[in-house]
Amino acid sequence: MSFIRKLMLSSLIVLIPFAASAQTFVFTAIPDEDESKLVERFRGIADYLQQELDVEVKYIPVKSYAAAISAFRNNQVQLAWFGGLSGVQARELVPGSQAIAQGVEDQAFFNYFIAHKSTGLERSETLPEEVRGKTFTFGSKGSTSGRLIPEYHIRTIFNEAPEDVFSRVGFSGNHTRTLRLVEAGTYEVGAINYAVWEKELEDGNINTDDVKVIWKTPAYPNYQWTIRGDIDERYGDGFMDKVREALLAMDDPALLESFPRSGFIPTSNENYEPIRTVAEQIGILD
Repeated sequence: MSFIRKLMLSSLIVLIPFAASAQTFVFTAIPDEDESKLVERFRGIADYLQQELDVEVKYIPVKSYAAAISAFRNNQVQLAWFGGLSGVQARELVPGSQAIAQGVEDQAFFNYFIAHKSTGLERSETLPEEVRGKTFTFGSKGSTSGRLIPEYHIRTIFNEAPEDVFSRVGFSGNHTRTLRLVEAGTYEVGAINYAVWEKELEDGNINTDDVKVIWKTPAYPNYQWTIRGDIDERYGDGFMDKVREALLAMDDPALLESFPRSGFIPTSNENYEPIRTVAEQIGILD
């Protein structure tokens, strides 16, 4: 019996390190575009990270911003590509979690307000009074660029809630749908993040006879990679730094273009305090 017990213990000593090293590293992203586009983009990122980190890496899609935050909170994913607001919310729920990298363009992100041709609206230096009484769509309720920033500017410019400015207010779910709904005239006005607009425009996917940009917002910090604070405990000392270094070193033009970003740079939680402040001001974040 003593020999068997010793044999079992020695087997455990061998197996425990192996099990730890064999853990899959899982990440997700907020669903700010059509799922097919996201799956294509992040499968490439998973392959890249797996090669750089020397662990199995898996991307899992989610159906909503809330689901992305929940997966992060419940440790179903250890890394996530969040927007400014969803990152703030997620880090609140998982102590020690860190924003570790952002796109070069995310230092000074901005929104476009767009309008259907039937409105007759043209581009101007501010959101024009003529949007009053029109129908309007945000993106996702939990989106920084799809809801938080547009609502902040609507309230600031008109000193009223969106529901009091527009005749009907909706939530499309993501930026691509916002574009399609305004392009089709289902909603007369909408707010979209500039990166999606520019990418769709570059790919020839926008009928500029039907929809146009009418206002560009001031800049703000947005998307970032956020990693759980307990990551080193699970994957070994220095793993957080290793993930950060891999993201910052990403230079494959095809991978970067899929975001689209020109590269990734270091960031920190403190850079997103302006997002927290705005969210608290308009009642999205307690």
